[in-house]
Amino acid sequence: MADRLSLFNSALTMCGERVLASLTESREPRRLLDQVWDDGGINLCLEAGQWRFAMRAVSLDYDPDITPAFGMIRAFAKPTDWRATSAICSDEYFTVPLLEFSDEAGYWYANINTIYIKYISNDASFGNNLSLWPTRFFDFVACHFASKIVLKLTSGQEKMSGLITLREKLLREAKNHDAMGEPTKFFPPGNWVLSRGNRSTTRRDGGNRGQLIG
Repeated sequence: MADRLSLFNSALTMCGERVLASLTESREPRRLLDQVWDDGGINLCLEAGQWRFAMRAVSLDYDPDITPAFGMIRAFAKPTDWRATSAICSDEYFTVPLLEFSDEAGYWYANINTIYIKYISNDASFGNNLSLWPTRFFDFVACHFASKIVLKLTSGQEKMSGLITLREKLLREAKNHDAMGEPTKFFPPGNWVLSRGNRSTTRRDGGNRGQLIG
């Protein structure tokens, strides 16, 4: 199971350094890795993609204590665990994107009373739960940590450049693998098809959309 120690040791292995026996070991590599951790190293990696394991969906009611001076009439505070937005919709099924909103200084503004958000969360039950991380994401994070400390450990500029290149490769692989787990998506029918078809939800003509009947 992935945890902080295994993450640190994977990063050290990528640097060519000896691994840690524990998180209390008094060594410079551990202190450097602690600094990357405390400086938001995981948050940066979470913000790099639309990770399914870190995705959270919530409904938000507007904050009645905030009255915008102009523009959008409702203000919605961003959740404290928010790292990146995936979708903002006006319905709970996330089928109607909210097109008119603004994003300013920790708030979303809109003209409706409730909005529905999908976002990347760093909550301990979502993005910060290392046991949920897919292997490819774990490797990407470990490489990011390694790239942040290797220059101080080895003074090797070439080694750091190599880790940065590897980090970008691992990020692409992690994103591609994550996307493979998404359900199949279909393009919605165009207006021309809808205008010629039966729009009723209770009747079907059994026709083939690939055939054009004059």
